Amino acid sequence: MFPLFHRLPQNILECFKGRNLVLQILAFILTYIIVITDFDWRYFEYVQKPIFHTYLFPAVIIGFIVPIIGTGTLYLYAKLTHHKYFLHTIWALAQASFLGWLISSSYKALTGRVPPDLQGGLVNISRDWNFGFWEHGIFWGWPSSHTAVAFSMAFALIALYPRRKNIAIPALLYAFYIGLGVSIGIHWFSEFVAGAIIGSVIGMVVGNSFRLKSKGL
Repeated sequence: MFPLFHRLPQNILECFKGRNLVLQILAFILTYIIVITDFDWRYFEYVQKPIFHTYLFPAVIIGFIVPIIGTGTLYLYAKLTHHKYFLHTIWALAQASFLGWLISSSYKALTGRVPPDLQGGLVNISRDWNFGFWEHGIFWGWPSSHTAVAFSMAFALIALYPRRKNIAIPALLYAFYIGLGVSIGIHWFSEFVAGAIIGSVIGMVVGNSFRLKSKGL
């Protein structure tokens, strides 16, 4: 079977079972609390400063490029060097990023969260949602796909290399940079929080699945 699809249906189902389902429900609960307390709006007003946009806004581009170009480049390197376990890791990252995008986008299609207004920004629209199906597309809204993908990749690495702090720490720093970066502009803070939780769940499921497979390499 093509490595990208290793236990794909089972891994999707696993994301919605037991503790993983509880964690995803927690993402909903924390979002509700952040929204009704208007923390989303107060955070958005606070971070509309040049220094934040200078250093954090590039995360929007980086978070899009790394899962596609980054993993593609590493795949070519692994194939050229014939490094079997490294190639195995790349496939795990590819599936984690794919599921991070798929699950977060599925939520977006149903929640229809209205994104921050970077042009105006004078009216509090942080409580505006368009629940239904495809009421606001899948490119904006709740949760943040940038964040979900970044955290899914980070936690897939953590699950694959549980004792390697030199991998875990940079992976987490990257994930938080992406999440915080998108939270100052194209997403609300609660969307970063939810994306981080959902992405972490996905990453651990995929990483553990591929780690079990690696025992046969």
